[in-house]
Amino acid sequence: MITFTDAARDKILETLRAKGQDGFAVRIRITGRDTDEFIYEFRSVEMATRREDDLVLDMGGFNLLVDPESAEHLQGSVIDLSRTGFKIDNPNPVWTDDLARRVAEVISTQINPAVAAHSGRITLVDVRDNKAYIRMQGGCQGCGLAGVTLTQGVERQIRGQVPEIEAVIDVTRHEEGERPFYQRGQAGASPVAR
Repeated sequence: MITFTDAARDKILETLRAKGQDGFAVRIRITGRDTDEFIYEFRSVEMATRREDDLVLDMGGFNLLVDPESAEHLQGSVIDLSRTGFKIDNPNPVWTDDLARRVAEVISTQINPAVAAHSGRITLVDVRDNKAYIRMQGGCQGCGLAGVTLTQGVERQIRGQVPEIEAVIDVTRHEEGERPFYQRGQAGASPVAR
């Protein structure tokens, strides 16, 4: 399914040892997609964080945890080491659906240049049943104006350019932002004055 080159495996084992994380696992997850590439989260985690439906792969010295949704898009991937860090060679198509590809293009070319001024980024997670699922990152994650950005900017822009989209749904965990405007630990948390 997913393979590591010897160099990548050795670097992970070296890093886990250096951080005092022997016995930790590595989680890889697809958090979104651009027009032509997947966006990954790749980090060390305690094995106790394993979810019931996670795929657990023995990589020779550490376990790799992959959620089922990411697993289907990581089939045949090779993780290698480059000068700047880890490189994931993923042979899977980023988009097989033209509607999703069009939404990703609007986000990449029109929305992200605007939110980048506030250190933000929007990624398209998926398009299902004419609904676009997005994730806000950087300065947008946890921002008190995230709802306004969604309805007045992101949704308006996407629906204006891709009229087949009926709704844009934010799946961001805003309470996990660096300076969240939302209180931690509340499902569907509402903004708190700071």
